[in-house]
Amino acid sequence: MDFKKIDAPTSTITYNKSAIEAPTGNIYEAISIIAKRANQINAEIKKELVEKLEAFATNNDSLEEIFENKEQIEVSRFYERLPKPQAIAVKEWLDGKVYYRETE
Repeated sequence: MDFKKIDAPTSTITYNKSAIEAPTGNIYEAISIIAKRANQINAEIKKELVEKLEAFATNNDSLEEIFENKEQIEVSRFYERLPKPQAIAVKEWLDGKVYYRETE
């Protein structure tokens, strides 16, 4: 997933309830689907962040002074500025990018 192209809001906004429940006809089912997608997005973001931060890891088990790495700080700040996974999931849901099916 390319996180630089995400245009989800970074602050809290109010959504139209009928727009969220329109694809399923049930607000609770829609919220359940959005929550599952948010968990998937969160796992993707966490995996990518851990991979990037592992490059900065050192194998020092001593109590020496830990030096600040500016590149590591920039990577962390980038991920802090990203929209929350819930906001991304709602944006995808409203744009019709989330695939779901009923299992019966």
